[in-house]
Amino acid sequence: MITTLLNILSMFRKDARGATAIEYGLIAAGIAVAIAAAVFALGTDLSGLFGDVSEALDGAPAEGGEGDGTN
Repeated sequence: MITTLLNILSMFRKDARGATAIEYGLIAAGIAVAIAAAVFALGTDLSGLFGDVSEALDGAPAEGGEGDGTN
C-alpha cells in the first residue's frame, strides 16, 4: 500500500505539466497587473483625450457636408 502511494507521488513529481501550467498562469497574472497599472496611470489622461476628440467631432459637419453631425 505504501509502496503504491510512493510510486504515485513519484510520478506526480516527475510530471512537469503542472509546473508549466503554473508558469503560464504567473505570466498571465503579470500581464494583467501591467495592464491594470497602465490603465490606472493613464486613465484620466485618456479620458480627457477622448473627451476632446468627442467635442471636436460634435462640431464637425455630417458626412453630406452640412448638419449637426447626427444621422
